[in-house]
Amino acid sequence: MFNIAVAQSGGPTAAINASLTGVFNGAEQEKEVDEIYGAENGIEGILGDRLLNLRSILMDDHDKQLLMTTPSTILGSCRFKLKDWHEDESDYLRITEVFNRHNIRAFFYIGGNDSMDTVMKLNSYFVAKDIRIKVVGVPKTIDNDVTETDHTPGFGSAAKYVACSLQEIIRDSRVYSIPSVTIVEIMGRDAGWLAASSCVLRANGEPAPHLIYLPEGEFSPEKYLEDVRKAQLRYKAVIVAVSEGITAGGVTSEVVDAFGHKYLSGVGKWLEGYTKEHIGCKVRSIELNVMQRCSSHIASLTDLNEAERIGREAVKAALTYGESGVMMAFRRISNNPYRVEIVTADISKIANQEKKFPREWINPEGNNVTVDALNYFLPLIQGEPQLEFRNGIPVHFRLDQ
Repeated sequence: MFNIAVAQSGGPTAAINASLTGVFNGAEQEKEVDEIYGAENGIEGILGDRLLNLRSILMDDHDKQLLMTTPSTILGSCRFKLKDWHEDESDYLRITEVFNRHNIRAFFYIGGNDSMDTVMKLNSYFVAKDIRIKVVGVPKTIDNDVTETDHTPGFGSAAKYVACSLQEIIRDSRVYSIPSVTIVEIMGRDAGWLAASSCVLRANGEPAPHLIYLPEGEFSPEKYLEDVRKAQLRYKAVIVAVSEGITAGGVTSEVVDAFGHKYLSGVGKWLEGYTKEHIGCKVRSIELNVMQRCSSHIASLTDLNEAERIGREAVKAALTYGESGVMMAFRRISNNPYRVEIVTADISKIANQEKKFPREWINPEGNNVTVDALNYFLPLIQGEPQLEFRNGIPVHFRLDQ
C-alpha cells in the first residue's frame, strides 16, 4: 500500500476542482492506494508539509458532485517557481522528505504552462536521483495556451461565460437610438483564444461582436478607427472584443509574477478614450476581469466532464502504465460529432511554452476570426450542469463549512 498527493496551481477556473474530483475518483479505484492527500497552495503546501486527507473531506457522492461544480481551487493555489535543482537542491530534498514521510509514490499537479515547469523539474530530479515517485501534470487554464493538447479544462466554461456576457452587453447596447461603440476587454495576455471564442454567438445568428482583435494579429489604432467607422455604416451599436494582450496603448505593469510574466491592464480603457477622441459617439469600455475565470453558474458541462475524466486518466497513466514526466492531453478526433481521446504528452515539450491562436483562423483584415474558429470552439461550450441551490444561490463546496 502507498499514498498519492495532488495539488492545484496557477489561476483559478470553473473546472479545476472537477479535475481534482477526477484524481480522487481515479485513486479510489486503485486498490493499492491508501491515503489521498491534497496539498494546500500548490507546491508550497508540499514544501510546508500542509497535506489534507481528502478521504476525510470528500465523504460521499454528494460531496464529490458538489466539488465538481464549485469554481476556483478548494486546496488553494500558488505561483511558485522551483529553482533548477542542479543549482539549488534544497527544495527538492524537502519535497522528497515530505513525500517519503507520507509514503507518497505519485504526485499529480493540476495547472497551466508554468505549473508544468514544476512537473518537469520534479520528474527530472527524481529520475536523476533514482527516486521512484511518479509525477504527472493535469492541464488547466482559461487561456487555452498549453501546448500538446487540443484544449485545456477551464477554457470551455470561461468561453461560455464570455459569450453569454457579451450577448447581454449586446442587448443592453441596442436600447438607445444614438450610435455607440462598446469595447469589451477579455483576458489573454499573450494568446487570444478567449477573446476569439466570442465568435460562438454567430451560431445563434448574432453578428456581434462585430470586431475581434487578438495578440496574434497586427493591430493598428488607425486601422481600428477605419474598422469601427465601416461597422457603424451597418450597425448602430458596434461591439468590439479585444484581448488584453493587444499592443495598443494598454498599460503594462512593471510588476511580474514568479515566472516573469508582466501584469497587463487598461487596453479597453485606452481604446475608449481613443475612440471618443477620434469618432466622438457614445463609447464605453467593459473589462470582464476575474469574473470570466470562475463563473460556474454558466459553466460548460462538457468542460466539467472532460476535466473530471482527464484527472481520472492521470491516475491511470501513473499507477497502471507507470508513466511519469508527462502531462495528460486531449487529442481531437472530430468536430461533428465531437470526439476526443486522452493521451499523454512529454512534459519537456510543454513546460514554459505557449500555444498561440492560429494565424490562419484570423481573417485577412485582422479584425475577426474565421468559421474554422467557430467550429473549434462550439463543441467546448455545450451542456449545462445541474447545480444545487440554497436560498436562490448556487451552493459551493467549502473546506470551512
